[in-house]
Amino acid sequence: MTTAIKIEGLSKKYIIGHQRQENYTALRDVMMHKFRSLGQRIRHPLSPNLEVVEQEELWALRNIDLEIGQGERIGIIGRNGAGKSTLLKVLSRITEPTTGRFSMNGRVASLLEVGTGFHPELTGRENIFLNGAILGMNKREIKRKFDEIVEFAETEKFLDTPVKRYSSGMYMRLAFSVAAHLDPEILIVDEVLAVGDVAFQKKCLGRMQQVGSEGRTVLFVSHNMAAIKTLCDRAVLLDQGCVACQGPVEQTIQSYVTTGENPNTCTSWPEPGKAPGNELLRLKKLRVVNALAGEENNEITVETPIRFEIEFWNLKPGLRHISLHLKGISGEIIFASPSPKHQFGTGLVGFSCEIPANYLNSGFFTFMVLVVNDGVPVFTYDMPTFIEVMDVKRVGNWLGEWPGVVRPVFGWEHKFSPDTPVESQ
Repeated sequence: MTTAIKIEGLSKKYIIGHQRQENYTALRDVMMHKFRSLGQRIRHPLSPNLEVVEQEELWALRNIDLEIGQGERIGIIGRNGAGKSTLLKVLSRITEPTTGRFSMNGRVASLLEVGTGFHPELTGRENIFLNGAILGMNKREIKRKFDEIVEFAETEKFLDTPVKRYSSGMYMRLAFSVAAHLDPEILIVDEVLAVGDVAFQKKCLGRMQQVGSEGRTVLFVSHNMAAIKTLCDRAVLLDQGCVACQGPVEQTIQSYVTTGENPNTCTSWPEPGKAPGNELLRLKKLRVVNALAGEENNEITVETPIRFEIEFWNLKPGLRHISLHLKGISGEIIFASPSPKHQFGTGLVGFSCEIPANYLNSGFFTFMVLVVNDGVPVFTYDMPTFIEVMDVKRVGNWLGEWPGVVRPVFGWEHKFSPDTPVESQ
């Protein structure tokens, strides 16, 4: 097999500045410090910021060695901060590695963030030609693909509108369509599909499968294990900037969900502008907890109820509800539970529900949340971490793993009449 990507000893270091913290500072000291800083700025306006006095080295990647064959579809998985996006940025030549080297055999198209490579002042039409030119295509080649790109992106009405006026969903559709249709030998896609709706995510996965089947190489970063399992031939697990393991998809996913000290999750976004979402809503908080303890990162067993909580900023009025999907480690949906519908104005919205005790079997699970508007999913979010439901006891003399994904305790009744004669055969 021809090698498409070869990575040898690749590392990436960042320098992070910290402001010095003092145990106690009087108001007089603060005022004097500010005046001294102002005087320094006036005398030397180009001098560095004296507030940042401590620096820390952060290795986002450490000694990565990978070899990827032409036509392979590789899933890159790992927890937040594992180095996945940094690796793709290095391979896309957005940032330089600190040490090591890599080689790419073929034309590369990258989609790392919504609208990467787009110029906000240019129209959708102009950005299609701009991106094609960046990829080294001539005008005739771009024209040949133009109608297919526009049809896939579903942005015909807005082709001559500057993309800065696009919604995040429109931006995403056009950006992905351009990256996937301009005949790249290597397609690099980060976790950007989260901003699209369910139908568009399926469409994107189908297109990436098609690209792979045509003998091109796909690198795909995602927290969606179902998408990784569906699309990829094999997977690479990153942990703290290192390759923890690589191999068959299911085996690597199993290693992923069993690593980490606290798989239970609580995620929050204090600023709407930096939160997942779109023009209709932005996430504020997701939390999965032991409903009896009420705290995140606590132990969940088969005998404890699980409480799910979601908060989001509703940006536009509408009739909306939540659909909560529980999934297994391979992405299979175990159940879906919808909330009642509510008519919301703009503001902070919260939903919660509870999975009863003695319902789930022991194992690893994750959640997908859909926000539905008038029967149509308008936002989908896959939780990036798994929860672990632990066993606490055995039933009878059974010593093996309890089968199935659920183990509900039903209200059994029994009857026994000791004096009832048994007829002989």
